Amino acid sequence: MRNFDHNSGEYLDIDGARIYYEVAGNENSPALLVLHGGFGNMEDFNAMLLDLNKEFKVIGIDSRGQGKSTLGSKALTYEQIQKDVERVLEHLNIDTLSIIGFSDGGIVAYRLASLTPLNIEKLVSIGSSWHIKNTEPTRDMFLKITGESWRNKFPATYDAYQKLNPEPDFDFLAQSVIKMWLDSSSSGRPNEAVKNISCPLLIVRGDDDHLLSREAAVELSGLVKKSMLLNIPFAGHVAFEDQKEIFMIILNKFLKE
Repeated sequence: MRNFDHNSGEYLDIDGARIYYEVAGNENSPALLVLHGGFGNMEDFNAMLLDLNKEFKVIGIDSRGQGKSTLGSKALTYEQIQKDVERVLEHLNIDTLSIIGFSDGGIVAYRLASLTPLNIEKLVSIGSSWHIKNTEPTRDMFLKITGESWRNKFPATYDAYQKLNPEPDFDFLAQSVIKMWLDSSSSGRPNEAVKNISCPLLIVRGDDDHLLSREAAVELSGLVKKSMLLNIPFAGHVAFEDQKEIFMIILNKFLKE
């Protein structure tokens, strides 16, 4: 499996934006879609993909406004990113797939599994809230975030964005992402619609994750019939990096069975 490299992909024009995607792995293998978190890009999954025990055709998509994808003039919402993903999959003639979503990518994955006719075989979410009420403890923190504060705290994500994005405007992106995080309308998190998720779901949470409480993860596991909860000790929000060995053992077992 080759890494995502932001050189081997293509653009698809969708609703006023240019959405960048790449396909890696074996063309004849089952499809696996990976969806990154806020301010990230598809390369965030490279280390994980190298350690998969099963052959997949892996689809990476840079979410609207992030990575190599442009923002366009439409509001950035989880619903819009969901629609972008659906269009890319339709373009690739894929309707049966598994999904790994981190943070914002997991929220989009919940929407795809709850609200679309896609045949999702397995779903893995990492540090992903599912209901607007999950954001109440962090609302004040989100409201204080600016492009400048994010640049200062996470300079590597800013540098990657500046390097990759064809129409960079980080301050405006930051405003757009914060609005998405706080969106309480139907274009936001799927909320109670997660009950519609019928595929096997692996809910992954780092025990020190400040953005997704243990209670929220447990509640979700009670709402989705075929769900498993992996709460990883000594890991924060980016649990798949903080405790990669534990995460990969469980991920490979989940995707294989």
